[in-house]
Amino acid sequence: MTEILLQGCGTILTMDDARSEPAGADILIRDGVIAALGHGLTTAGEVIRAGACVVTPGLVNTHHHLYQSLTRAVPGGQDALLFGWLRTLYPIWARFGPEEMFVSAQVGLAELALSGCSLSSDHLYLFPNGARLDDTIAAAAGIGLRFQPTRGAMSIGESAGGLPPDALVEREADILNDMIRVIDAFHDAGEGSMCRVGVAPCSPFSVSRELMRDAAILARDKGVMMHTHLAENDEDIAYSQAQFGCRPGQYAEDLGWTGPDVWHAHCVRLDAGEIGLFARTRTGVAHCPCSNCRLGSGIAPVRAMRDAGVPVGLGVDGSASNDAGNLMAEARQAMLLQRVARGADAMSASEALEIATRGGAHVLGRPDCGQIAIGKRADIAVWDVSGIESAGSWDRAALLLAGPTRVRDLIVEGRQVVRDGHLVTVDLPALIARQNRLALRLAAG
Repeated sequence: MTEILLQGCGTILTMDDARSEPAGADILIRDGVIAALGHGLTTAGEVIRAGACVVTPGLVNTHHHLYQSLTRAVPGGQDALLFGWLRTLYPIWARFGPEEMFVSAQVGLAELALSGCSLSSDHLYLFPNGARLDDTIAAAAGIGLRFQPTRGAMSIGESAGGLPPDALVEREADILNDMIRVIDAFHDAGEGSMCRVGVAPCSPFSVSRELMRDAAILARDKGVMMHTHLAENDEDIAYSQAQFGCRPGQYAEDLGWTGPDVWHAHCVRLDAGEIGLFARTRTGVAHCPCSNCRLGSGIAPVRAMRDAGVPVGLGVDGSASNDAGNLMAEARQAMLLQRVARGADAMSASEALEIATRGGAHVLGRPDCGQIAIGKRADIAVWDVSGIESAGSWDRAALLLAGPTRVRDLIVEGRQVVRDGHLVTVDLPALIARQNRLALRLAAG
């Protein structure tokens, strides 16, 4: 039996059913689970003092392309809309292999961990030169984050009217067979699982209707979740209407891509009817505000989605379109964009933080995560509010208003991943040096 006691926490933002915020309380962690919450708790295990801290559930990232951390700020793609940006980067990504996938995933997950993220999904949809989903799963195990990788795919290349180059697409039979392989090898459906695999054809403009339908059938047969991009920008809407004769929401519904086991990335251009569809079917959305700004895609109607009852979580998206992977900064951006679009009272700091924790866990089908409550998994972020970022703040619990954006301590499944602001599971300077060598090699090529 292993125990950790978080002692005398300044404020705990529990995100429990009552949204309670106890002050000065202790949190006892036992064997990866929150065992007790109250005052005067004791332990024979490790004690972490948190009197000058705000404590939250670990943040949850519902959409990422981890491999893209090797292609930040690439010239030619910095000022392009979505389709032009993709055309710039596809040829670079085609030169990746297993090492690039592993190292970029570790860097991306390390960056997330330092921003307080304990659970991340990943959407990997290209597998050049022998790369496999296995590479990113191994990377996540080394960092120590809870991981929900998705086996993505592209099957319609340029010669068949799709967007990606033909060299990056796969045969659909091979895609489905590999989806079965990785689910059977790595998916753990149990409570407290550290790895759950999903199925994720890339987008309506890179896969066929048949693959979308077959992937949904496969996912439901295997009992795993489904993910894709949808309604990201005006180009996306125009493509759907031209190719399929309908809007993206109708396309998704026709092919079985709505329901509580489905979440879509972006959804910037959902209309009122599509929002109603997602609310009725409990279809989730991964909101990626920084990437949407960077690519000029627009402001997603998050306020309307939330009011209608659509499950919404946050995603940092890939580092080639963000270009950061800081989930706390993403939550702040989500709050600010809704205020720009709808007024200063459109979204509070506490609501944005709820979307980043409990909301994301709900979208990913993880009721065991996203809360600090007895019986929930011990995924906990500790934020030191004694520094310059919070100096003079009257409400230190309003983290998104005054910071910090870097976590002091991060515990995942009862194990410390970040201690005193430093990642403890890998040699981060060596990892960064390896990443930069790979990036230089790609740029020279």
